[in-house]
Amino acid sequence: MDPYKVLGVTPQTNDDDVKRAYRELARKYHPDNYINNPLADLAEARMKEINEAYDMIMNERSGRGQGAAGAGARQQYGGYSSQQRTYTGANAALYSQVRQAINQGNLGMAEALLQRAGARDAEWFYLMGTVYYRKGWYDEAGRAYTQACQMDPSNSEYRTALNNLNMSGGYGGYRPMAEASMCDFCLQMAVCNCCLNACCGGGC
Repeated sequence: MDPYKVLGVTPQTNDDDVKRAYRELARKYHPDNYINNPLADLAEARMKEINEAYDMIMNERSGRGQGAAGAGARQQYGGYSSQQRTYTGANAALYSQVRQAINQGNLGMAEALLQRAGARDAEWFYLMGTVYYRKGWYDEAGRAYTQACQMDPSNSEYRTALNNLNMSGGYGGYRPMAEASMCDFCLQMAVCNCCLNACCGGGC
C-alpha cells in the first residue's frame, strides 16, 4: 500500500496538508456515516486503510520509520493501546468490555457501556475520550483526556493520548451529520429540480 496514494497526497506535501487530506477522507468514510447502510463494511475497511496510511506517513516523518515501532504506533489511536488491560474494582468487567468494543470498532457499544458506569473515574474519562477521538469529535476528546490526566496525573497512557491529540492540532471537533440520509439528499435534489423547472419553463 502506498500511503500517499491512499490519502491523495505526495511525499512533498507538507504535514498540515497531509492532516487536512486525512480529515477530509475521515469525514467522508467515518463508520458513523454508514450506520444501517449496505456500504458500511466497505466504509469501515476504507477508514482502516486511511488510518493506517496516515499513521505510516506520520511515523515515517517523525523518524520512527515503518518497522516494528511504526507497526506498533499504527495499532494506537491518539495514545490508546489496542491491547487489553487487567482491571480491578467495581468497573473492572465493564472497562474490559469497553476496550474490546473499541478494538472491534463498535464505538456505539463502547459509549453505551460507559454510560452504565456507576462512577466516573480517570479511566472512564480516558476511555470516553478515546471513543470521542475515534469518532472524530476532537474537542470532546480533549476535554475527556484532560480530565483523565487531572484525576490521574501519573498515568503515562493518559498523557500520551492528550499529547498526541494536541500535536495533531485538535481539528475543531468534527461531528458526523447523523440526520442526513440518501433519502434526504434525493428529496433535496427533487425540490431543486422542481424549482429549476418552474424558473426555466420546463428545464434548461
